[in-house]
Amino acid sequence: MNRSIEISRFSHFFIADTKSSWFWLIVRVYLGWEFLMAGWAKFTSAAWLGSSAGAGISGFVQGALAKTGGLHPDVQLWYASFLQTAVEAHPILWSYVITYGEIAVGLGLIFGCLTGVAAFFGIFMNLNFLLAGTVSVNPIMAFLGIGILLARRVSGRVGLDYWVRPLMNKCCKPKNGGQ
Repeated sequence: MNRSIEISRFSHFFIADTKSSWFWLIVRVYLGWEFLMAGWAKFTSAAWLGSSAGAGISGFVQGALAKTGGLHPDVQLWYASFLQTAVEAHPILWSYVITYGEIAVGLGLIFGCLTGVAAFFGIFMNLNFLLAGTVSVNPIMAFLGIGILLARRVSGRVGLDYWVRPLMNKCCKPKNGGQ
């Protein structure tokens, strides 16, 4: 059974038309550069990966936990509990995960390699930063990441996805017609 859903020309252009891939290249490179620079700043900081690894994330968590008071706290109690039990207990691990994650997302977006995956993890990181009460550029980055994720079929076309996606489709295709 085949079903079709009509979408507007405007939506089709941005999420499915290969002509929009040049637009997404600009968005991808900008967002990738932001992630790469954030990761690089952590990579070169002793508080994240150096002799004091874990100090940067510990300070971040303490700042987030300080935002849990009041009638409408910036950080919800359920997320503060996650920060205390999972992140605060293993700061060195999280320093490495966040640093290398930001660098990987940045490179994936800049080079257009596994663009949808990179955008998804970028959105996931932005969401966690937002839940921790850090607004800054995170809403803008999340918004752009959602656009790239929605347009994942064309957003990496001017990039390595032009060659990687066909290879992934060929090697990861289910046997027996998916049954």
